[in-house]
Amino acid sequence: MATKHEQILDHIDSLSVGSKISVRGIAKALNVSEGTAYRAIKEAENQDLVSTIERVGTIRIEKKKRENIERLTFAEIINIVDGQVLGGREGLYKTLSKFVIGAMKLDAMMRYTEAGSLLIVGNRTNAHELAVKEGAAVLVTGGFDTTDAVKRLADEKKLPVISTSYDTFTVAAMINRAIYDQLIKKEIVLVNDIYTPFDEAKFLTTKDCVQDWHRLNEETLHSRYPVVDLKNRVVGMITSKDVIGKEKQIRIDKVMTKNPMIVHTKTSLANAAHMMVWEGIELMPVVDPAHKLQGIISRQDVLKALQQIQRQPQVGETIDDLITSQLELGETENGEYSLKTKVTPQMTNQLGTMSYGVFTSLITESTSRLLTKHKKGDLVVENISVFFIKPVQLESEIEIKPEILEVGRKFAKVDVEVHHDQSIVGKALLMAQLIDR
Repeated sequence: MATKHEQILDHIDSLSVGSKISVRGIAKALNVSEGTAYRAIKEAENQDLVSTIERVGTIRIEKKKRENIERLTFAEIINIVDGQVLGGREGLYKTLSKFVIGAMKLDAMMRYTEAGSLLIVGNRTNAHELAVKEGAAVLVTGGFDTTDAVKRLADEKKLPVISTSYDTFTVAAMINRAIYDQLIKKEIVLVNDIYTPFDEAKFLTTKDCVQDWHRLNEETLHSRYPVVDLKNRVVGMITSKDVIGKEKQIRIDKVMTKNPMIVHTKTSLANAAHMMVWEGIELMPVVDPAHKLQGIISRQDVLKALQQIQRQPQVGETIDDLITSQLELGETENGEYSLKTKVTPQMTNQLGTMSYGVFTSLITESTSRLLTKHKKGDLVVENISVFFIKPVQLESEIEIKPEILEVGRKFAKVDVEVHHDQSIVGKALLMAQLIDR
């Protein structure tokens, strides 16, 4: 029997895209308290089933596929430009394929305006009408309104006409920035992208016996399995350590390890890797917010994904990408390993000197490259002790010299010196755990 919380989530999931929902409406429809309805709606928002927009309300939305994450919905455009809906409210959850700036003659503008696009234009009401007829949404800049005829047409075609007080250039820059941010998000690998789904995962139930563990062990050749209750909720983990010397008829729930470490589908690959390395775990259960088993993720899945990421070109560059992409390999007179870069404006603080955050990024990246050269795999930073000796100003050429002090199968200690004009400007001692390849 599903809980009231789960019943509300199922009800929201069954609503058509574009449906408006409210706490009071859900509470009345399903005969639950408003507090229960509110908590379920918040959970639905976390699961990307609904979205709340100022001055519009909470709307049932379509889950965005990760491969189309760079496409923004018109609802997201409203939030970005602090807009107001003039018409076509029912089309807010359609996505735009491109945006067109209406800074040309009408006939030329229409050549670029097609179905699924967004026309960004000022108070040219004839352009508003033609764009909606072509199947495009309209963003009116400068805080202007549009005609009642355009509003009626927008409602009829379910194409949003939005008004914003910002000027056209500012709006285009804001949307462009948002698309760029989406591209960066697309590059971030989540557990959801790599885990083994429920149908293919091997697990045991609380009613199974130690004998069932031995059966699975022979079948899969690994020894760690999630344990679920009758509602498929993860309640434990069972490993070879738990069953050694135990009678084969003893129930699993008597010998399992309770309250195991778990990950969610939206946990990042970096977090999953850190947990697995830190705790020395080979396999973890993947659960939903109700703690129900969704699948499993293994150390092999994580390592494969980490190696795959390193081969991918970055479409949307983060600050770290911008900083580390400028590092060039160079060897010192003694044949020591070193990396060189120039301090660019993006790498400085308000005083025009290299920022502490950039310094730390360069230290970590140079250490990672040195360890990769020694075929020691990826690293998870455990501790960095940083010593700033002199400020490094804009356009300075710096040389980073990492040196391995100690390295084992799972641990590394690296000393890093940063030089400018043949004098030391900074030092760091980095300790990291290694992820075996």
